[in-house]
Amino acid sequence: MASKSFRGSRSNLSTSSDAQELKPPLPPTVTFARRTSSGRYVNYSRDDLDSELGSSDFMNYTVHIPPTPDNQPMDPSISQKVEEQYVSNSLFTGGFNSVTRAHLMDKVIESEANHPQMAGAKGSSCSVLGCDANVMSDERGMDILPCECDFKICRDCYIDAVKTGGGICPGCKEPYKNTDLDEVAVDNGRPLPLPPPAGMSKMERRLSLMKSTKSVLMRSQTGDFDHNRWLFETRGTYGYGNAIWPKDGNFGNGKDGEVAEPQELMNKPWRPLTRKLKIPAAIISPYRVIIFVRMAVLSLFLAWRIKHKNEDAVWLWGMSVVCEIWFAFSWLLDQLPKLCPINRVTDLNVLKDKFETLTPNNPTGKSDLPGIDVYVSTADPEKEPPLVTANTILSILAADYPVEKLACYVSDDGGALLTFEAMAEAASFANIWVPFCRKHDIEPRNPESYFNLKRDPYKNKVKSDFVKDRRRVKREYDEFKVRINGLPESIRRRSDAYHAREEIKAMKLQRQNRDDEPVESVKIPKATWMADGTHWPGTWMNPSSEHSRGDHAGIIQVMLKPPSDEPLLGTAEDTKLIDLTDVDIRLPMLVYVSREKRPGYDHNKKAGAMNALVRASAIMSNGPFILNLDCDHYIYNSQALREGMCFMMDRGGDRLCYVQFPQRFEGIDPSDRYANHNTVFFDVNMRALDGVMGPFYVGTGCLFRRIALYGFDPPRAKEHHPGCCSCCFGRHKKHSSVTNTPEENRALRMGDSDDEEMNLSLFPKKFGNSTFLVDSIPVAEFQGRPLADHPSVKNGRPPGALTIPRELLDASTVAEAISVISCWYEDKTEWGQRIGWIYGSVTEDVVTGYRMHNRGWKSVYCVTKRDAFRGTAPINLTDRLHQVLRWATGSVEIFFSRNNALLASPKMKLLQRIAYLNVGIYPFTSIFLIVYCFLPALSLFSGQFIVQTLNVTFLSYLLTITVTLSILALLEIKWSGIELEEWWRNEQFWLIGGTSAHLAAVLQGLLKVIAGIEISFTLTSKSGGDDVDDEFADLYIVKWTSLMIPPITIMMVNLIAIAVGLSRTIYSVIPQWSRLVGGVFFSFWVLAHLYPFAKGLMGRRGRTPTIVFVWSGLIAITISLLWVAINPPAGTNQIGGSFQFP
Repeated sequence: MASKSFRGSRSNLSTSSDAQELKPPLPPTVTFARRTSSGRYVNYSRDDLDSELGSSDFMNYTVHIPPTPDNQPMDPSISQKVEEQYVSNSLFTGGFNSVTRAHLMDKVIESEANHPQMAGAKGSSCSVLGCDANVMSDERGMDILPCECDFKICRDCYIDAVKTGGGICPGCKEPYKNTDLDEVAVDNGRPLPLPPPAGMSKMERRLSLMKSTKSVLMRSQTGDFDHNRWLFETRGTYGYGNAIWPKDGNFGNGKDGEVAEPQELMNKPWRPLTRKLKIPAAIISPYRVIIFVRMAVLSLFLAWRIKHKNEDAVWLWGMSVVCEIWFAFSWLLDQLPKLCPINRVTDLNVLKDKFETLTPNNPTGKSDLPGIDVYVSTADPEKEPPLVTANTILSILAADYPVEKLACYVSDDGGALLTFEAMAEAASFANIWVPFCRKHDIEPRNPESYFNLKRDPYKNKVKSDFVKDRRRVKREYDEFKVRINGLPESIRRRSDAYHAREEIKAMKLQRQNRDDEPVESVKIPKATWMADGTHWPGTWMNPSSEHSRGDHAGIIQVMLKPPSDEPLLGTAEDTKLIDLTDVDIRLPMLVYVSREKRPGYDHNKKAGAMNALVRASAIMSNGPFILNLDCDHYIYNSQALREGMCFMMDRGGDRLCYVQFPQRFEGIDPSDRYANHNTVFFDVNMRALDGVMGPFYVGTGCLFRRIALYGFDPPRAKEHHPGCCSCCFGRHKKHSSVTNTPEENRALRMGDSDDEEMNLSLFPKKFGNSTFLVDSIPVAEFQGRPLADHPSVKNGRPPGALTIPRELLDASTVAEAISVISCWYEDKTEWGQRIGWIYGSVTEDVVTGYRMHNRGWKSVYCVTKRDAFRGTAPINLTDRLHQVLRWATGSVEIFFSRNNALLASPKMKLLQRIAYLNVGIYPFTSIFLIVYCFLPALSLFSGQFIVQTLNVTFLSYLLTITVTLSILALLEIKWSGIELEEWWRNEQFWLIGGTSAHLAAVLQGLLKVIAGIEISFTLTSKSGGDDVDDEFADLYIVKWTSLMIPPITIMMVNLIAIAVGLSRTIYSVIPQWSRLVGGVFFSFWVLAHLYPFAKGLMGRRGRTPTIVFVWSGLIAITISLLWVAINPPAGTNQIGGSFQFP
């Protein structure tokens, strides 16, 4: 490479205009180096060798040598392949005020990398004397030999030979012939691209392509026929696809001289990708009626309660009325958004016909689907086991989506070498797992889940070699698991060995410097070493300066380089373990990312890590859609991405900000003691919100539109102003001059500005000073548009526009990605405020979704027939309470912030506003709930009740309220598909969480608002119990937490109160049975809800000593007798006969 100082260009040769471009405060400087077997670093640039020209005065100068017969530039297609191979074998590091370096890694893991796309893949050695690098290779791992003499040469030596050696082959001493290189490219099935204009960078070429396709709009958008749309293509250099032309040269089916489209296309019916399935009227109509009936009954009941005081116990009456009013208000907030539930279905066959079928617009039959970048986030390999993360990555790599359109990014916020090498092992195992899944249509494509299936694995399998293939892959997976489990010990032993060697070297050096002086013990930092014998730039096992969890450089490693755009079918020569003949062996791109962390910077936890991934992926792959998954949530349905894309690519899909999938969990106990499945929320509340503006974003399993994350308004935002009172029953269209502007000029709008088109010069202030990132924004917007294949499709793109191959990776691209994940990049930008994941809350997911809905975007809930994703949830009581505590704390933060739904914009509908308001208010219900749970006990202790007497009016109201609630529950079960037991479990845990975690969340939130005390974030553990014989062993582990104190107190007080009230009534001269029945009934209501909590305190069944129950009974009886003796019934002080309590 001619220059190693990277600026605002992706090309290796800078142009004369580059010097005038806006540069960041600290331009990223990248140095390419390789560590040889002797331990010496060798710079790959001849410019970086020791010389006087290496001073800073000459650092930014680049010499341009015009092409001459003696200076022939190498073929661009070959150079790009070679550059991409080099990038995939290099570990890029850098950050704030530091040089960006690319370390060529000969070895990524201890085992051999056997896939040609994988980093560290083995190959032939370079034949140039003094060079030990690998030879350039193609997609199959075959050597690329640029000369007829088949002289083996590496990438760096080839560049030197072309640029400084006169283009002479070091082997035969003959000039390289570009025609031969062209033939190699053509033989590989790749048409050569047209030569780019001089001085044009990759991003500029991509932008020019997008601008040219903008003019290729169908008549459905502009109303005018575009002849370029039907231009007949003869040499593959003009337009996209062949047109169907009649023999007479004109269509002849138009009226009044209008040009019409071919009959072959006009007669083809247009089919939508998705359909709405309304709830049957026999279910939804009574459901809505009962809601309004219950509202009326509650209003009458509360009015009656306020008018009829209990004069004997006003304090008891007052507390109960206040609590009941709040409960009615809380129920109303929860119930109103459920008025418009809907179901949706997708049609994958239509998606395939439109985007992956041979058509006049797509003569090659390549996929026209947009790209998807999948994010997997992890932070701590101890709480989030690497094996779980590796299985999630394998399910992504094996997903049924065009390989060249899929990219997976792993965010390791802990910067651990253990995670890095586990991901490398996963990439190596994917070489056999992914083709195996494609060959035999495996479901699910998570190897751990697949091999642990309890159903028959051979059902519906017809290929004769399936049994043999499955047995061999199972053995490989078992070995893979053993390697993953052994990584911590392997890394420790390796680091100890290298550390001992370094100490010996240091002692020898010290002895040489001090002849006869006594040698002191040498202390050097104990580093963590990678497999290639170099220091790990991230977090060390023994943390030190610049190598700790909060202080390390940014790291990017392309584990699997981008695949070719053509299918790479297996051959007989590729057969190793299983026969992969005619099976596509390509793998999606896999990138390891660990953002830079430095002391003194607020890294904003998970939200900051996700925003770093957004920027890095925009530069490296720029998929217009983003799917984020937690490390323990894997793809259970291999076609889930296609299901989500049906909504994004359908008519009106350009106004969808995200598609949320329901969360489904594995490893939950059969009884679901703590409502871990959360089916009431995911199958009732979320389906109902889908009928308003869309469901909440719940943190994982969500397919985003990239430009929605960028903070832009939806297309046609000025045309639709629903207003806060439009509810879910329609909206008003605004007619103005805005509608006369071409749609492609109104696609990128931000804020309340009335400008027809965003001023791109303002983007650096919002997105940062990366020109690559800014240039990628309009490209992502255009590629994310639905197809313009129907007159009603607005803001569409022409068919076939995304069949072109993506740009290959080069070193400057990854170097720029390093700069945008540095700790200083977000300073004085809008990242985390309006752009990306929003900062300031531990529940950044809800806030991020709220901001999108507040700008007018809509979301969709995608419930697939086969679960799209599955994950794990904490089944231990303490872990579950801490999880609920974090959610509730985030809700309290939302309530006391600018994200409160009371401050929402008019673009948000009323029912959506109410749903978001309930998110911020529900934790405060815990205050009234705890008071109400103590009321039965106070009633029994005092001998009074919340009403004067249990008259017919009170009982009628109580019966009506209870019956209407039961009917609503049954109807919700009917239209949502959940079970009655799941609804009851949700009710139980609502009270358990409300009396424990929610109250603590309110207190923490108030402390943060009033005193400024920050809230600590506890990472939910993804590891199970230690008992290998019982998969639910973690369920019975009792781990004490202060959150258990309120529920335990409530249970004990109510149990004692029942005994006290029963004793008083029995031994009273005039028993008040009505008050006893009322108090005991409500006490049992409380205890029935707390039953799972009590069961969790008892641990494993059969392990609780019987004496515990005996003691509990004796204590309850003793306290009740003591209470009766202290406060005996009126008119007597005796208990049973002549016995007198002392």
